[in-house]
Amino acid sequence: MRGIYSAFIKNKDHFLIFFSVFISVTLLLSTEDPRMRFIRAKAADFTAFISSPINWIDFLKDVEEQNRVLREKNLFLPLQVESMYNLKNENDELKKMLDFKNDTKFRVKSAKVINKGIQPNLASVLINIGAMDSVLKNQPVLTPYGVIGKVVELSNSNSIVQLISDNNFRISVRIMPSGATGILRWLNSGLAQIREVQKNVQINIGDKVITSGYSDIYPAGLPVGEVAGVYDDRSSYQKTINVTLPNDLSSFQNVFVIIGTENEN
Repeated sequence: MRGIYSAFIKNKDHFLIFFSVFISVTLLLSTEDPRMRFIRAKAADFTAFISSPINWIDFLKDVEEQNRVLREKNLFLPLQVESMYNLKNENDELKKMLDFKNDTKFRVKSAKVINKGIQPNLASVLINIGAMDSVLKNQPVLTPYGVIGKVVELSNSNSIVQLISDNNFRISVRIMPSGATGILRWLNSGLAQIREVQKNVQINIGDKVITSGYSDIYPAGLPVGEVAGVYDDRSSYQKTINVTLPNDLSSFQNVFVIIGTENEN
């Protein structure tokens, strides 16, 4: 307290001048004299002029922050759109599977693909049902679009499915409406091939290919694909048929395993 008093006594002239100026300015600004109103207006203009760069800087900061938020939203929106698109595709796939399950004459178990390419020497997928779900070895596996493969190994809760794209996969098929039969095997890039078809049989591009029923594994009438090309072998009495497979073997997520027919108990 004594120090404050000493400082005040030492600088009393400065304090008195400051106090006088403060009182004078207060009195001047509070008067209604027209000259003072003019001065107050000019002071306001001066203050606005001095503060405008500061306000501009604040405005630029706000604009930059808004741009940052918008950039983040623009990056996030495509991810939302892609997610919605994937959900729609999954919903459509599940709806088709439900329709197929309701319409088919077979007893089927639905399954989800949980892994792909689990064996280096076998084109295969791992699905999440097994012996506890009545799955047996060599049972057919398909989607609503057509045959995918067959069960080759299983545990209580999972099964390994050999895909139609495996080089060792074979399936007896029939071409409709001609009724010609043959053995289908994988060719490449979504194509399979039927060889040793009689040359005198009329086959056209677009004809449907189904399972023949000659196999103990695949019942007759399951969709397999569609004729994409017909090639005559001049050196023999046979022709070769290329077949487009309906399933995208790199992206399917859900399948059915045929475990029996409706007539079986």
